[in-house]
Amino acid sequence: MSARPSRRVDQARLWQRHEAMARLGATASGGVNRPALSDEDVAACRLLIRWGEAIGMQASRDVAGNVFLRLQGSDAAAAPVLSGSHLDSQPTGGKYDGVYGVLAALEACEAIVESGGRPRRSIDVVAWMNEEGSRFAPGMMGSAVFAGARSLADIGASVDNGGESVAGALARVATAMADVRLRPLGGSVHAYVEAHIEQGPLLERMGKTIGVVSGIQGKRTFRVSVVGEAAHAGTSRRAERRDALLAAVDMVKALAGRMHDPQDIVKFTVGQFTVTPNAPSVVPSAVSFSIDLRHPDSMLLRQLGDAIEGLCREAAGPCEVRVQELSTAMSLEFPSGMRQCIEAAAARLGLPHTELHSAAGHDARYLHGICPSGMVFIPCHLGITHNEAESITPEDATAGARVLADVLAELADRSA
Repeated sequence: MSARPSRRVDQARLWQRHEAMARLGATASGGVNRPALSDEDVAACRLLIRWGEAIGMQASRDVAGNVFLRLQGSDAAAAPVLSGSHLDSQPTGGKYDGVYGVLAALEACEAIVESGGRPRRSIDVVAWMNEEGSRFAPGMMGSAVFAGARSLADIGASVDNGGESVAGALARVATAMADVRLRPLGGSVHAYVEAHIEQGPLLERMGKTIGVVSGIQGKRTFRVSVVGEAAHAGTSRRAERRDALLAAVDMVKALAGRMHDPQDIVKFTVGQFTVTPNAPSVVPSAVSFSIDLRHPDSMLLRQLGDAIEGLCREAAGPCEVRVQELSTAMSLEFPSGMRQCIEAAAARLGLPHTELHSAAGHDARYLHGICPSGMVFIPCHLGITHNEAESITPEDATAGARVLADVLAELADRSA
């Protein structure tokens, strides 16, 4: 391809698609609630497919619930370039987390089509299943299965708060999307690029439009289950109680103390707490809570995570406790060649850019294990994210899509 497709990126079209997508699962406060494998998620995939097919892209899906749109290249035997992110959201999520990466990839492909060129390699726009992990834990299920890091049976056993399993939800969605061609799971990939909002304040503070992501910090997730005994709140003596809630609170306090970091680099979060029977006059018989632990130093992340079970047992008192690790992902660094390709595209376009590390996890983590991968960040106002107030500008969204268009075109034209 001779002409750079970045010239054909259409700001109005890109922004209008964001607004249309945001209506699917819209909340009263201006955000989005679009759980993975929900009716709203299916509707979002349908809308994406409609837009892609209108410009000649071929839609497909796999058994892990991932949805693809292919811009066919001239060499059908060459491994494709992939680009995308996710369409699912947090319960009170914003309009741009994940969705921006999918729509920027679609806009990049439309710009390539409008530039009159045809890439050597096919380009697949992908919407990965359940990146957020808010309905089914842990997150990044679709990309993990695609990359061979997890099995379909493994993710299928996860159950949401309503009792539906991933396996059941996937079967329901497969029926709803039976008209979309089923493609083999996984396969060879030449390269992967994911555009995303930063989900942090650094680019905005530095006055930079483009973030060239150097890597992703490590993350370990756990579920702690505490078992006590139900008792009458008015008649049971304190010394005889096996109060699962008080034991769980003691565990969280002990963990928070161990994870305290004066430099504020360790990120320790207990984001979910479930109490049984959750009745005002009954001593809690069981509690389960989540742990999200992150740090860019893999060795320290390993040490801190390995200390969790012992700390919980020490604080359990008369209760029983079980600690289950749900996912482990050490810190990673993206290949220098991918970072240089993104940086060069931003420089050619005259866009202020900088290299920075990703504190949040992304599907690119799993693609990194099977092909050269990279990420493009754009500013996120005040770093507010996983929040209905999440905000980006049309100008920044367009700038990121322009960089992505030129990067995808270059990667798709490479012979090796």
